[in-house]
Amino acid sequence: MRHGLDHSTASVVLDRTRMRKVLQRAGVIGETTEALPSDSREVRELLADAGLAQQVRRLADEVGMEAGEAQALAAGYLRSMAAAQTDRAGEAWRGFASWMTRAHDFLYDEEAARRIRALDRKHSLFFLFSHRSYLDVELSVTLHSSGIDPAYVMGGANLDFFPFGAMARKVGMVFIRRDTADLPIYRLILRSYIGQLTRNHKNIAWSIEGGRSRTGKLRPPAYGILRYVVDAIEAAQDGPEALIIPVSFVYEQLHEVGTMTSEARGGKKRPEDLRWLVNFARSQGDRLGHAYLDFGEPLPVRQRLAELRGEDPSGEHLVERLALDACHRINQATPVTATAVVCVALLGVDRALTLDEVLDTVRPLAQYIARRKWPVAGAANLTDRATIRRTMQDLVHSSVLVSYDGGLETVWRVGAQQHLIAAFYRNTAIHILVDRAIGELALLAATEATGDAARTAGVESLRLRDLLKFDFFFPSRAEFIESMRTELELLDPAGAEQLEDFDADQARAWLAAGNPLISHLVLRPFLDAYNVVADRLADWEDSEFEDFEEQRFLDECLRVGRQWALQRKVASEESVSLELFKPALKLADHRGLVAPGLAAAKGREDFAIELRETVRRVNEVAAIAHTGETV
Repeated sequence: MRHGLDHSTASVVLDRTRMRKVLQRAGVIGETTEALPSDSREVRELLADAGLAQQVRRLADEVGMEAGEAQALAAGYLRSMAAAQTDRAGEAWRGFASWMTRAHDFLYDEEAARRIRALDRKHSLFFLFSHRSYLDVELSVTLHSSGIDPAYVMGGANLDFFPFGAMARKVGMVFIRRDTADLPIYRLILRSYIGQLTRNHKNIAWSIEGGRSRTGKLRPPAYGILRYVVDAIEAAQDGPEALIIPVSFVYEQLHEVGTMTSEARGGKKRPEDLRWLVNFARSQGDRLGHAYLDFGEPLPVRQRLAELRGEDPSGEHLVERLALDACHRINQATPVTATAVVCVALLGVDRALTLDEVLDTVRPLAQYIARRKWPVAGAANLTDRATIRRTMQDLVHSSVLVSYDGGLETVWRVGAQQHLIAAFYRNTAIHILVDRAIGELALLAATEATGDAARTAGVESLRLRDLLKFDFFFPSRAEFIESMRTELELLDPAGAEQLEDFDADQARAWLAAGNPLISHLVLRPFLDAYNVVADRLADWEDSEFEDFEEQRFLDECLRVGRQWALQRKVASEESVSLELFKPALKLADHRGLVAPGLAAAKGREDFAIELRETVRRVNEVAAIAHTGETV
């Protein structure tokens, strides 16, 4: 007769009764480094990996930790991020996701999904998506309905709360910490776990931006997870090609945008917990139209890495360039919505507009979009009066716009304190307009040239590319110059032949003929924000850069920005945003301006002069667009 439980049976009992974690939190038992019955395949494989155990011991020596303690810590980290996928949990999750996304009708390209399903039979797929909402969980529903194997989705540990975390972990959600700079063992285990998923040919999905966009446009990529994936692919000498699948999410409107824009104005972010989840779910009861999920052109990882090594044998920036390639393909797959073009029109003026006045801006913009062959969400007719009117009515319903119909005809304008929300929707399409906007400013610089106008335009376009590189994705220098040629060709089919040789008068004629002129609609909010940052940097004492307080500096930018908005020294309150100030400060730091010393001080003065001059030019384009006359 047995009077106790053996180790294996005890482990099963602890797992089935869910008592293990309770006892661990109470300090009754420790973290075991042996495989448990409840451990996933990847966890069992990594716990048995002698090479990984040796790396953990090496790190333990470096940080002054006992080897056994480090091994237990590593096992705990591994189990905290491990996920599984079960049919029963998947069915429940899809029901939950459908209910959570009830504010929207999700549409996706079924033909593209069928092509990806065929690729899924032969390749490991890495879905890199633009992250605009918590509702992007719809990706798992779309993959299932399309017959594509489910993906392990990387998510922030901030979402690992009861009961959401336990449910999500059973359908492949991998909860990972964001701040791991002081956690070398955690970083090692995360790299190993992602590598093991890759070696096991699992599909993986994550936000290339590392978090939700607060501005509506695609944020600069985060490289960590992609680097781990690339390392695992390159470590395996054989095996099928792995493919990056770019995924774009676009929403006509979103309930959570108001919260995100409040944070951009300096508001405090509320932590995610059960109360937050309940409130978020309740908000989805109000309908907000369509949402669009689109797949971009697949990117073969091994093939592209080989190409990049051919171009740069040192291989120093392979992952960064691969990430930028993926971001470009996400942008190319992102359709333009009617909401975006309406917000472009209404954010460009500081007054109410009639329907005809809105269409005066939208029509040439729609023609430009068609000539550039950019996709339009739902194949909508952006020049249709009923479509534009209905879009504005929907925005009035959600309080983004206000309307007045007590006069001769209805007029619309952006509502008070709603500029950042309208800008979020505009920015979902801003990537298609940036090159055109830079081309206009380059032509304006050419009209002011006393020497070689063509050279002035070329230098100016490259200067703006460098100025805005922390906010927008640009192709290589050669590809960018070719893009400028394409934009000039759209203005004047014969103009591309004169790109290397034209004078100020020709530049003036091209600018006057431009329809639409859009640099003030697209770039002025960013340049105004950069101007605030440059002005404050130039005004700070050199001693304040010896121990630079970033938060105090950004708070001052918010206060001064609000003052300038009231004084109309910036064109719109949308420029008063931490999400616009931070890239400008990052640029200044990249130029060595956030530092003490005479050279940095002189650089800050030059930076302020550069931004004042750039803002002057973008305001000049606005005046030309209004009057149709160049100076």
